[in-house]
Amino acid sequence: MKDYLVRGLVESKNCRVFACQTTHLLEIARQKHQLWPTASAALGRMMSATLMMGAMNKNHEKMTITINGGGHIGTMIASTHSDGKIKAFVANPQVHYTYNETGKLAVGVAVGNEGTLQVIKDMGLKEPFVGTVPLQTGEIGEDFSYYFMVSEQIPSVVSVGVLVNDTNEILSSGGFIIQLLPDATEEDIQYIEEKMSHFPAVSSLIYDEHTPEDVLKMIFDDVEILESQDLSFECDCSRDKMKSALITVGKQEIEAMIQEDHGCEMKCQFCNEKYTFSEEELTELLEHM
Repeated sequence: MKDYLVRGLVESKNCRVFACQTTHLLEIARQKHQLWPTASAALGRMMSATLMMGAMNKNHEKMTITINGGGHIGTMIASTHSDGKIKAFVANPQVHYTYNETGKLAVGVAVGNEGTLQVIKDMGLKEPFVGTVPLQTGEIGEDFSYYFMVSEQIPSVVSVGVLVNDTNEILSSGGFIIQLLPDATEEDIQYIEEKMSHFPAVSSLIYDEHTPEDVLKMIFDDVEILESQDLSFECDCSRDKMKSALITVGKQEIEAMIQEDHGCEMKCQFCNEKYTFSEEELTELLEHM
């Protein structure tokens, strides 16, 4: 089943909903970054939440989310233009922790909770919107829920999950978001809380081949699906962009690359694609500068 997300409305419960499957795009990210299981789970949860947040933006503005909780995984960054395409990385992909009691992947331990979740939305204005909140658990879902409540004043349920097999391959990845609308009543809130108290893990549902629509219909019988969007892991790096980045390091640094290394190699942090520039190309760049 392909990766995609759906956006819907539940008028009877005064809420809007989003759900996604991100299994294949996370597997691509795992291969590109050589992720270990807990790092895969952390990045997969973050990408699912980021893509659903992107679907909330109607103007396809660029959105970049950064998480750093002080844990061994380091900084995590995911970026999308709200077009269903996403790129992301973790500073330390070789991280693996499990909880002793359950054997489940210990994402909160790897990420840590002594840091922040930051959302930057570039809406084409002079200054981008920046929202930053302290991390609550490092488990990602709870942290995004807290962000919505504090930074955007929208009570939200964020459920994201990943299943990884014994050979580190991604078995399932995805999630859902429920956001209350202004007219929500205490009865609406109570209904959602009761549903969530015993709702199965979303990663297990996706592994059992339930679609994003199925997941939402398990919560709300009368959900109206308004829109569907294909999802993919896709980086927009290019040789020209890397050349522009080279210019920013300054003439002295480029001269050192020519004299000492007779060229240079640059690697995109989002997809690990490598770009090589010869001594001649660097000399031409210097002349252009």
